[in-house]
Amino acid sequence: MFTIEHEFDATIITLVDEGELPLKEDVIVSAFDECVTLQQVDPRTDQVRTITLSMDQVRDLAAALDLPEGAYQLAQDVD
Repeated sequence: MFTIEHEFDATIITLVDEGELPLKEDVIVSAFDECVTLQQVDPRTDQVRTITLSMDQVRDLAAALDLPEGAYQLAQDVD
């Protein structure tokens, strides 16, 4: 299950684990113009952990989900 909320400066997606027990903490994905952050509570420390991806890293991640094992470099867009 997931939710989507559009805020002033970001789109917020919350991923809720509905898999097998034990369930994982919710993941909050915040998409801004210049980056994407992923946040999740670490149940061992009860602290929020944040990962920040550049838009190029997000593009590479999206491509990597559909590619076989190997090393890749995507062509840069030319404006």
